[in-house]
Amino acid sequence: MEALIWETAEELDKNLALRVRKIRKRRKISQQKLADLSGVSYGSIKRFETSGQISLLALTKIAMELDMADELRNIFSQVPYRNIQEVINESR
Repeated sequence: MEALIWETAEELDKNLALRVRKIRKRRKISQQKLADLSGVSYGSIKRFETSGQISLLALTKIAMELDMADELRNIFSQVPYRNIQEVINESR
């Protein structure tokens, strides 16, 4: 049985962008300053925070600048097996 998805991919992206925006604001960093520090264009940061759309490389640069790289390093690192067949498949 598959898990129910409660949000769309777009909603998931927007929620991620909102969390990043809150962290940026908590640290009192403007979008322009984050752009300058991270090497990601101001337009990309602005678009990300409003739409959730960003390249993985740009997201990584932003995460590194906000000292959140460990969050990306750990993504998908603790994925539980869904069934015994996945365990068998991994050992082949």
